[in-house]
Amino acid sequence: MTKTQAVSFSRTGGPEVFDYVEIDLPSPSAGEVQIRQAAVGLNFIDVYFRNGTYKAPHLPFVTGKEGAGTVTSVGPGVEDFKVGDRVAYAGADGAYSAERNVETRHLVHVPEGIELETAAAMMLKGMTAEYLLNRTFKVGPQTVLLFHAAAGGVGLIAGQWAKALGATVIGTAGSEDKIELALAHGYDHVINYKSEDFVGRVRDITGGKGVDVVYDSIGRDTFPQSLDCLKPRGLFASFGQSSGPIENFTLAALAQRGSLFATRPTLFTYIAARQELIDSAKALFDIVQSNKVRININQTYPLREVGQAHADLETRKTTGTTLLIP
Repeated sequence: MTKTQAVSFSRTGGPEVFDYVEIDLPSPSAGEVQIRQAAVGLNFIDVYFRNGTYKAPHLPFVTGKEGAGTVTSVGPGVEDFKVGDRVAYAGADGAYSAERNVETRHLVHVPEGIELETAAAMMLKGMTAEYLLNRTFKVGPQTVLLFHAAAGGVGLIAGQWAKALGATVIGTAGSEDKIELALAHGYDHVINYKSEDFVGRVRDITGGKGVDVVYDSIGRDTFPQSLDCLKPRGLFASFGQSSGPIENFTLAALAQRGSLFATRPTLFTYIAARQELIDSAKALFDIVQSNKVRININQTYPLREVGQAHADLETRKTTGTTLLIP
C-alpha cells in the first residue's frame, strides 16, 4: 500500500466541493495495472458527476474518466501490458489522481510518435468524434452536417475529421475568437449562435434543404431549434447537455418536422466491447498521425487547481482541450 494525491468530492455542488487529498493506493489487483499519470483530460462529464447530474457510485468520489501515463506495476494475470508501457484510457472512473490502478480492459497502448499529454487530451473527445462521424451517422462526401460547440474539445476534432471525410461542415460558436478557431479546424461555415439565428443561417447555407445530421452537446439552449435545421428524415444526435437537459421532447416533434430520427448516444456504449475500443482508438491514432487532425491542448492546470478548471469550462472560457497535470 502506498500513498498518492487525488482530487475528490464528498458532496455534490459547484467547483468548491473539490478537495485535494492524499489517498491510499493498493497494489494492482488481478486484471489491473498501476500507472503514473502524465496528464488527465478534463471533460464535461466530470462536471455532471460533480454537480449531481450523474450520480456518483459512492462518496467521497474521485471523478475523471480520461488520462495517459506509464505502467509502473502489473497485477496477477496481466499479459497484454508490462512495466514501462505507455498507455491511455477513456471511461475508467478515478482519473483525477497522480497515480492509479486501472483495469486493463479500459487501456490501449499509445503508439510511438504520440506524446502522453496528447493521448490524454484526445482519448475521450477523439473517440467521441470517431463514433459520431463513423458509426452514429456515416459521414461522407455527400454529407452536410451541423456541429454545435464547434470550438470545444470534441468540436475541433470533429470539424477536422469531418472535413477529411469530405463533408460540408457547419458549426456554431459563441464568440468571434471561437468562430475563427473553428474555421481554422475544418469548418466551412461557423455561426455565432449568440447574435445570429442559427436555424435561418443553416437554411441559407443549405439553400433551404437543411442538414443531414445535427450533433448537439449543448442541450436545453439549442432545442428544439436543432430539429428545425434538419432535412426530412435527418438525424438529431444529442450527445451532451452542457446548458442543461432537454425538456418537453416528444416523438410528435420528429413527425411534424419530416419523419426525423433522434438518438442519445454515449461513447461508453460504443466502446463497451474490447475490440470496439481498440478499433476506435486505432482510427483516432491513425488520423492524428496522418496530420489530418491536430489535437489542441489550449489550457493546462495543475491537478490541485481543478476547481478553477471546472469553473472556466462551465463558463465557456476554454477552447479545444484542457489538461490537468498531476
